[in-house]
Amino acid sequence: MSVVETKLRKWGNSFGVVIPMDVVEREGMKEDETVRIIVIKDSREAFRKTFGMLKGKLRKSSQQMKDELRKELYND
Repeated sequence: MSVVETKLRKWGNSFGVVIPMDVVEREGMKEDETVRIIVIKDSREAFRKTFGMLKGKLRKSSQQMKDELRKELYND
C-alpha cells in the first residue's frame, strides 16, 4: 500500500489522477488492473471545524484515533 499526493486533472468530460511510475512499479500494478483509491480532499478548514466541535469531548488523543483508523482502512 502506498500513499500518494497528486493533483486532479481534467480529461475530456471527466477528471483523473496520475499515479507516479515508482509507485506503479513498487506495487506491481499492471494496465487495466482494478485498484482502490481512497479520496481525501485536502481541506484543512473542514478538518479544523470537524475536530474543533469535539474539543474537550474526546477520551482518546487524535493520534490514537488516527492510528485506529489506519488499522481499519489498510489492514483488510
